Amino acid sequence: MQHSARIWLLASMAAPLGATTAIPLDALQLGGRPAEEWALTLESGQRLSRLDIEEVVAAFELQVGDVVADIGAGTGIFSVPMAQAIGASGVVLSQEVDHGFLPIIQGKAHDAGFENVYPVLGEFADPKLPRRDVDFALIHDVLHHVEQRDTFIYALGQYMGAGSRIVVVDYDMDLDNVSHADEPEMLISPEQVAGWMAAAGFEQTREWDMFENKFVIEYSKVD
Repeated sequence: MQHSARIWLLASMAAPLGATTAIPLDALQLGGRPAEEWALTLESGQRLSRLDIEEVVAAFELQVGDVVADIGAGTGIFSVPMAQAIGASGVVLSQEVDHGFLPIIQGKAHDAGFENVYPVLGEFADPKLPRRDVDFALIHDVLHHVEQRDTFIYALGQYMGAGSRIVVVDYDMDLDNVSHADEPEMLISPEQVAGWMAAAGFEQTREWDMFENKFVIEYSKVD
């Protein structure tokens, strides 16, 4: 199947394009902006240098053949390294709520030589993944933008089985130098995330100390 066909096949499985584009993104997502504006920020050299992408992906210990969901994948900066980690037999579902990101993700994967990255158009309260055997999901710098966080995490858990893992990387509201300090609606804490995860059947299993103003925590599904 050609790249463009795969994009829109998965998008159609997730949600009608009209349903997402009919309402401005910033009306449905905290701090939302159109894809073309976000891309400039997400791909800036200064930001990329601070993310320690290779170190972060290595810490997750992904396995060859894993099915991975990159939630709120943006331009796919983590999707491609994860695709490399899981090998050709694995699958990366790069989920976004703005269809403008889908061709960017596919183009990045194609340029890097990976055929196992599949852009997915999701919804604000449900990632709408096209399969329910996801082994690992990454939510990197995304959860603070989600308004219905408990609902979204519960929905994500429905695409994952026992023993699957979710890693959340986000700003810690309890730290003095946290980003969005003047936007309380965009602040979250590890304790809040743990509660949402518990309601979805996940418990905390690991934590990494990687960033000054962010937490990096893994949760595993127990039922």
